[in-house]
Amino acid sequence: MAARVPVSLITGFLGSGKTTLLNRLLRDPGFANAAVIINEFGEIALDHLLVAAPSENTVLLANGCICCTVRGDLTDTLAGLARKRDGGELPRFDRVLIETTGLADPVPVLQTLITDEATAPHYRLDSVVTLIDGVHGANQLDTHAEAVKQAALADRLLITKCDRAGADVIAALERRLDLINPAAVRSRAVRGDVGPQALFGAALHAASADDGRFTRWLAPEAVVAAETHHDGHAHDDGISAFCVHLDQPVARTGLILWLNFLAGMRGANLLRVKGLLNVEGRPVAVHAVQTLIDEPVELARWPDAERRSRLVFITRDLPRAAIEKTLSMLAFDAAAPRGTIDPQAYARFAAAAQNFL
Repeated sequence: MAARVPVSLITGFLGSGKTTLLNRLLRDPGFANAAVIINEFGEIALDHLLVAAPSENTVLLANGCICCTVRGDLTDTLAGLARKRDGGELPRFDRVLIETTGLADPVPVLQTLITDEATAPHYRLDSVVTLIDGVHGANQLDTHAEAVKQAALADRLLITKCDRAGADVIAALERRLDLINPAAVRSRAVRGDVGPQALFGAALHAASADDGRFTRWLAPEAVVAAETHHDGHAHDDGISAFCVHLDQPVARTGLILWLNFLAGMRGANLLRVKGLLNVEGRPVAVHAVQTLIDEPVELARWPDAERRSRLVFITRDLPRAAIEKTLSMLAFDAAAPRGTIDPQAYARFAAAAQNFL
């Protein structure tokens, strides 16, 4: 099976500079073979006319938001691009860039990439790049829940228009973003000028135990530092970021049950979960976005000397204490043959956890 094409989502609130960034990226030789999907909302679509990409590799999704009314169009578009590429009707592209509307919720797009049967065999999620307006970003975070969620779900945060805002304004905005999403790699840009290496290659697929990328993907130290500095309190529409460590290894069956339990019971509040767990002595990476759980990945080796399990959470209206009260599920069935489940024992765990959630 051919390698899946990486897909990056470029999101950010209205006027944050997404089209400017996209044009800057497409001038880079490394993006010469990129396919571009642009989502515009409104009766007259204009943004796609400003993008310097070959027309045959550019697709416009108009008259609806990519996260709701045109989500099916996105699935059809991605499947169609793959089919035409494989059939020689399109130049071969080695990545896809999706520019969303300023009001888009990234989660349904991620769901399409992760779970849709027509697209998942051909594509993999690379990065969620969220642009934050250096001039208006603080006000947008104050007044629009969409802007906060876009920031909370990001792998990469890019502060734009840094030439138009004072240094104190940018510094205050960065401190606030540290509260919302301390694990995201943060950069600054003027007129979209930023090195592509700062924005992409964030996916678990690309993480390696050898070159440090896995540690950057998880970034537990950044989350712990933010917790310590800000006392672990929730900010910005109930958003909290925190890191949980477990000293004892977890069971394989317990891990799957726990992930599915959290996603089923409070998935809407779990904006993002990343983790490296000691699963019966082996390093296993986990990743979830709300109700979407990626298949756990067993690494070939530990990325560092640490053998404790580390879990990074970004949640909305779901405090650390509620999560901690479910962690006993991770020890479920540790001594039983792999794949066996005791329904009564699981029911007891689920009933206890439900009381806390």
